[in-house]
Amino acid sequence: MPKIADIEDTPNPNAKKFVLREPLTWGIAHSYENAEQAQGDALARALFAIPHVTNVFYVDRWLTVTQDGQADWEILLRQIAPPLRGTPAASEQSAAAVFEARASVADLSAEDRQRLDDIELVLDQEIRPYLQSDGGDLHVLGLTGNQLIVHYQGACGTCPSSISGTLQGIENRLRTLEPDIEVIAA
Repeated sequence: MPKIADIEDTPNPNAKKFVLREPLTWGIAHSYENAEQAQGDALARALFAIPHVTNVFYVDRWLTVTQDGQADWEILLRQIAPPLRGTPAASEQSAAAVFEARASVADLSAEDRQRLDDIELVLDQEIRPYLQSDGGDLHVLGLTGNQLIVHYQGACGTCPSSISGTLQGIENRLRTLEPDIEVIAA
């Protein structure tokens, strides 16, 4: 059962990041924007049952919960802790779930697959660590021509700076690989 090591503020005032002593996943991100999406996930379903919770995102040793801005964080934190502590750690999960979730963007040509692999490498090394330190992440939805479609997760999903400055910064960095790339947030 994961124990909470720390609770951190994020740049999004409506999101908190829980740093855990044990991992929740094997490197696979779980991102839910509403209770309906979370039906198959016991932890996320329990968190959405708490009033004011609007987004749940977790991967490895951290979880980010976003609220609607109407709740007192002191009260909300006490409500979030029990379901989080009651969740099995990753060591108790099936490794098969990891392999199933790694099936990413499909139906790409060999050339586009290489392009996407190069982009993912830059995202993994230079972009995601910063987003993750702020309680969020970035998921690539697709690569079509020169358009990279991404989806912000966790605290980044509702943070105003994600859609403006951060998106532009990502696009500028990726243009060192591909000068004509356009990054679109979905």
